[in-house]
Amino acid sequence: MNTEKTINPPSGYLAFILFLALLAAAIISFVFRAVAAGVIIILVDFIFVLPGLIIVNPNESKLLTLFGKYVGTVKQDGFFWVNPFTVKKKVSLKAFNLNGQQLKVNDSVGNPIEIAAVIVWQIKDTASAIFAVENYLQYVNIQSEAAVRHLANSFPYDNFEDESAHISLRGGAEQVSLLLEKELNERLARAGIEVLEARISHLAYAPEIAHTMLQRQQASAIISARRLIVEGAVGMVEMALTRLSEKNIVELDEERKAAMVSNLLVVLCGDRSVNPVVNTGTLYH
Repeated sequence: MNTEKTINPPSGYLAFILFLALLAAAIISFVFRAVAAGVIIILVDFIFVLPGLIIVNPNESKLLTLFGKYVGTVKQDGFFWVNPFTVKKKVSLKAFNLNGQQLKVNDSVGNPIEIAAVIVWQIKDTASAIFAVENYLQYVNIQSEAAVRHLANSFPYDNFEDESAHISLRGGAEQVSLLLEKELNERLARAGIEVLEARISHLAYAPEIAHTMLQRQQASAIISARRLIVEGAVGMVEMALTRLSEKNIVELDEERKAAMVSNLLVVLCGDRSVNPVVNTGTLYH
């Protein structure tokens, strides 16, 4: 496989001056009716001098091949003269944005999801990009889609789908992005392409299960909140009983302790405001 070879050709300004001088000489030859000499000068000027002049813009390069053989790549911007018989192909070195289309795939537990990614990439090895693959733009598109599909198949959408999973697509965005970037670099290295950044731009359940999974997420959130509320309520009841016992404010038998615990838990764990009832009798009536 050809690898990139950077070359620094001579400046094109001297060649351009030579082109103008030969052109002037050809005109003078025609004026003095030296037609044969003028034709030869014109042929030399337009076959050997002018075709060798190239302009390389910033963040661009010119890849040169001579009769099917790779000569090198001019990466320095400026005005140059190269072998006029070389085939010159412009290759951009700018960063490209690939806004991937939404893909419908299954996550690691089989749930259908929609996922898309934004990828920033650029060419690092011009020879590999041109000679190693048929069309590097199409190659990037296809390999990016394959990498996103593989990533989605490797992790669950959320942790509550697979509690043993350390990384989820929704909860581990940074880790998922790094894994995607690493896999893309491995896949695109053959084409001499470097991925600068890869991010998940869209992630959602497929429409046919979105409503059901939303209800499940809401139920899971409610259960988690209730668990936290109960743990806090139990701690507050324990603290209340301990403080009442330490301060000798009131002595409660087991039955009244149970009633107090029940009332406090109802008050602390309820989802509505309580309406206190004042007992004007004794503790037992």
